[in-house]
Amino acid sequence: MPEWLVEHGIGESRALLVDGGEVLAAKLRWPGQLHAGATCSAKLVSKPAGARRGVAVDEARREILLDRIPPGTAEGQALTIRISRAAIAERGRLKRAQGRVANPADEPQPLDDAFSAGKEVHHLPAGSWEDVWQAASSGQVDFAGGSLLFSVTPAMTVIDIDGDLSPRELALAAARPLAHALRLFDLGGSIGIDFPTLEAKADRKMIDAALEDALTGWPHERTAMNGFGFVQIVARLEGPSLLHRMASSRVGMAARIALRRAEMVEGPGITLLTVHPALKAKLKPEWLAELERRTGRGVRVETDPGLAIEAAQAQIVPHD
Repeated sequence: MPEWLVEHGIGESRALLVDGGEVLAAKLRWPGQLHAGATCSAKLVSKPAGARRGVAVDEARREILLDRIPPGTAEGQALTIRISRAAIAERGRLKRAQGRVANPADEPQPLDDAFSAGKEVHHLPAGSWEDVWQAASSGQVDFAGGSLLFSVTPAMTVIDIDGDLSPRELALAAARPLAHALRLFDLGGSIGIDFPTLEAKADRKMIDAALEDALTGWPHERTAMNGFGFVQIVARLEGPSLLHRMASSRVGMAARIALRRAEMVEGPGITLLTVHPALKAKLKPEWLAELERRTGRGVRVETDPGLAIEAAQAQIVPHD
């Protein structure tokens, strides 16, 4: 049976849905950020007269867009908010978290949430998170005969399908890898897929059927493939996908994977973490202190401008 495994790392928690040795899906959560299903105390600071929408501010001064505000709720009133969508950073703007006023009749947080119901492990299976991270970092997933190329835009996530097969064979070969990638990157919202153009209506219907089969069990709505090979998928958006985090917080993502590499190395001595200069500023003192606590070793950070942002190196060196 597939099982969610949860690893609480430094600066982030990671979850993988694993079935035997296969990774079926992934999720990522950063501590201190509101996430879907969470509740918080907040004060209503803005609500136009007669409107059911408004803005609340929580104790950490984070703004939350509210929907379906109960009648009689006034500005300045203290509320308990249940988050429906986490904040999402985009190029040039921040889409604020969304939520609704909670009440005793609200449903409790689902027990199938990966982070609340998953099995906590000290480390995820060797290489599993690294593979997911590298795929999200590159924005590319290869399959036999082709590749899926992902681009994050403010309007939607766009997926281009490229390869050497005939258009019909390429589109058919891409269906299952595409369905897997949507789960692997925790994608939601509006997703546009640019398949090869298929002139025959029967071929387009065949791809629609293959997608329906591959996406079984993943809640979504989908258009039929049009004459240009375009398919649009709309799925529930609960927060930033791994691709969104790479697009908006790439250095932060790289800093956290660097700390994970440093935590994984073993041996006596001290941990030498070599990073790009831009990465060093992202390594919070409390993160480095936690790394020392977890490993029982001192930590030294050095910079190398020749390293790529994503190519931090960790090794054990003798004490000075």
